Amino acid sequence: MSAGDSAAVSAVEGKLAELSTSCDLRTLPRRGKPASARTLNTAQIPLVASHPEVYEPCDDSFALVDALLSDKAQLLALQPSLCLEVGCGSGYVITSLAIMLRQLGSGTQYLATDINQHAVETTQGTLGAHGIHADVIATDIVSGLEKRLAGMVDVVVVNPPYVPTPEEEIGIKGIAASWAGGLNGRQVIDRILPAVRELLSEKGCLYMIALEDNDPLGICHLMNEKGFASRVLLKRCTEEESLYVLKFWQDAAVSTNASQSGKSPGSDSSWLSPFRSFWHKNGSSS
Repeated sequence: MSAGDSAAVSAVEGKLAELSTSCDLRTLPRRGKPASARTLNTAQIPLVASHPEVYEPCDDSFALVDALLSDKAQLLALQPSLCLEVGCGSGYVITSLAIMLRQLGSGTQYLATDINQHAVETTQGTLGAHGIHADVIATDIVSGLEKRLAGMVDVVVVNPPYVPTPEEEIGIKGIAASWAGGLNGRQVIDRILPAVRELLSEKGCLYMIALEDNDPLGICHLMNEKGFASRVLLKRCTEEESLYVLKFWQDAAVSTNASQSGKSPGSDSSWLSPFRSFWHKNGSSS
């Protein structure tokens, strides 16, 4: 492994160690209450539309928005022209992002997608209640938008279906589609990542939620092999799960190191050894 890859891995390892707690929880996320500190800078829960077949704002939604708030200065400095949420659900996250960036004015456009038509309508209701305009499209991830948006999206936010479930639950209609992630909760995530990579601009970044069961370090390694640097913005342990918010962005040094290594993802697993120990230690904690 090159010096550049080693440094990137060490940075992620250090952040994970810093944020680690004894959580090993594997059930569905619960509905929570937003912290008062975020309410002035994000969507207002009473104005968030709802539908029985649409995922409501929960602990994972709040964690993603809190991570975006923590990175607000960088987002404003980025001056994004186009922001995208994949899997918008209630619209809480894309609306909150637009509120955070409202000082950029009309120079920033917003787009959201969801496979659930009820979620599309719910997101439109949430956006409208906050006086925000965004295009909301019913589609599977970004199907039909790939060519049109290739290399154009500056910010992507994703709260994917990450809960480990039987494979047959993936893609079923209704609210279950918002959490059913298949084997290790990775089957939908592993479809989202390559699609998003093609859409990101040169300055673009991806913010994504991952469950501990999803192997967030493995996700970081996979993106590193594709030329993306990574950072753990936030780890949060709720009563029911252990969540990470990961940030990815293109990095020339990472791209160079990946191309020079000539190795495909997973061809050398030695870098994972200290992380496997870390996960095992936390997984065995009470």
